[in-house]
Amino acid sequence: MTPQMRHHLAHAGWLAAVLAALGGVFMLYAHPAFLVTLVDQVWSCF
Repeated sequence: MTPQMRHHLAHAGWLAAVLAALGGVFMLYAHPAFLVTLVDQVWSCF
């Protein structure tokens, strides 16, 4: 594997991770009731 290929794979991996994180945040905001339930459960720990 050439260094240029490794560089492109690293960039593709970072791009996939960022897109997955953004997609996850979008899904949480698309279902606000789930987000409220999740926050309530976390807050009940305190």
